[in-house]
Amino acid sequence: MVSNDVTHLVPLPRSAGQARRLWCSLPTEIARRFRPHADPVARRILEEIQRAVPEYAKPLEGEFGKVIVQAIEQAVVSCIDSIEDQGAAQDDWAKLFTEVGKRVHHDGGSLNSLQAAYRAGGRAAWRYIAQFGQVHRLPASILCVGAEAIFAYVDEISSYSVEGYTLAQARATGTLERRRRRLLDLLLATPASAPATVATMAKAAKWEMPEWITVVALEPRDLHRLPPTPQVPDDVLLDLEGSEPCLLTPNPDRDLRALEARLPGWRAAVGPRVRPPDAATSRHWARKTLELVREGLVEDRAVTHCGDHLSTLWLLLDRFLLDRLSDKVLAPFAGLTVKQQLRLAETLLSWLEHNGNTPDIAQALGIHPQTVRYRVGQLTGLFGDRLADPLHRLELQMALRAHQLLGTRPPEASADDE
Repeated sequence: MVSNDVTHLVPLPRSAGQARRLWCSLPTEIARRFRPHADPVARRILEEIQRAVPEYAKPLEGEFGKVIVQAIEQAVVSCIDSIEDQGAAQDDWAKLFTEVGKRVHHDGGSLNSLQAAYRAGGRAAWRYIAQFGQVHRLPASILCVGAEAIFAYVDEISSYSVEGYTLAQARATGTLERRRRRLLDLLLATPASAPATVATMAKAAKWEMPEWITVVALEPRDLHRLPPTPQVPDDVLLDLEGSEPCLLTPNPDRDLRALEARLPGWRAAVGPRVRPPDAATSRHWARKTLELVREGLVEDRAVTHCGDHLSTLWLLLDRFLLDRLSDKVLAPFAGLTVKQQLRLAETLLSWLEHNGNTPDIAQALGIHPQTVRYRVGQLTGLFGDRLADPLHRLELQMALRAHQLLGTRPPEASADDE
């Protein structure tokens, strides 16, 4: 039996990678048992990669094929060596997998496909090792460490390859403008790019990494004619050719003042100010704000700030949940005619917004206070004690406000009522 102790070896220096520290914490007996399985597990990894990633489904031939096969075989052997000898060198990992990234770029391969291949290989390796562990009755604690080591290793070698790919791409693009466009792609990538990769590209693009950034989503006001290129400082990253035009400013305090004057012909929405790793989040909310403008839910200005419409963005974030909420809390309206629904919904929302103050409601709706009292009596008959429940009142106000924004009525009346 293998010992349950997975920390029996002298800890590695902190400079060693997380994956290697995990491998080295496993009993050396496992390496001796697993070494005969090196070739079979490498074949299983290659088969899974070719099955799961379309770009690698073709026969791996030529120099590219040799590099991929060598990388898989070396990955397996390196992991086994790390278990058996904590003094084993790790520097080959970085060199080999950086070269893999460079080779993929050189051969016109996709970075996304390469990262998908690493993930598929990690899954295949874990399935094989899990079966091996069952056959050899390895303790659950050892299998858990093994799983963590596999996926830490995948993250590390993937990072090396992304860096290699990025460096090769930077050299190939040649111009500062193209490097900065690639940097913008990395900053806006989902899931987020590795920090080391972004830092490498920023250095190649001669772009100093800021503490805060803001993304501004753009779209032409005239879809048949591209507006002039915005006049922005040199360190602003700009993409006007992609499907989602935008700019990213490393100095929001400087660049967001008088932004309207710099964007003739463009409709713009400013996302929230975030740290650089969250650039994709800033773009997401900027584009959501543009959608609100396009749908007429927010006033169409030259520049619209996401921060001015947070409650609207949140309220309309998920139409499915909004419909479910409306069905639940506005159900008492279902039996009314369309005219009754609209009249009472308007009164109920005003009643909630003015804390039941009859004169204020009458003034807001332009009706007589006695009419307000009559309608509130109807609402009390429909909703009863629920109007006194703070949570139910909140849900009512959310649902009614959303319907007001969308220009729709509460739960559908029957066709006969129309």
